[in-house]
Amino acid sequence: MLTKSKPPAAPPLPARLRLAIARTARRLRQEADGGLTPSTTAALATVERHGPLTPSELAERERVQRPTVTRVVARLEEAELVARTADPLDGRSSLIALTPKGAALLAEVRNRKDAFLAERLRKLPAEDRQTLARAAELLEELLDA
Repeated sequence: MLTKSKPPAAPPLPARLRLAIARTARRLRQEADGGLTPSTTAALATVERHGPLTPSELAERERVQRPTVTRVVARLEEAELVARTADPLDGRSSLIALTPKGAALLAEVRNRKDAFLAERLRKLPAEDRQTLARAAELLEELLDA
């Protein structure tokens, strides 16, 4: 005798959100094509948002060890995306600041990501776009809490 099997239960909401957010982030990184690794892009964006920063401050904000930041900054500096200057408050340290080339690259990467999302959002009904706008607000609140 055949028994009807129940369809598998949908994963719980935290798992669904984690997967959707991770897949979205991965796809946006692919669309960005800025020629940087995710860690160098993140560091560059942190310098833009909070800079100029000392290497120690950048390491703290990126939640990585100082030697990791030293390597990342060296790559960014070599690409002329950041510049180092002496820290006027501590002669033993330096400040890392975004260069115009770094700002332009970040703007270009963000424009590509936004264009990718905008293209897909245009295909959705207005009601679904409103739902996603509310979801974005809720995600921002969750992350800021």
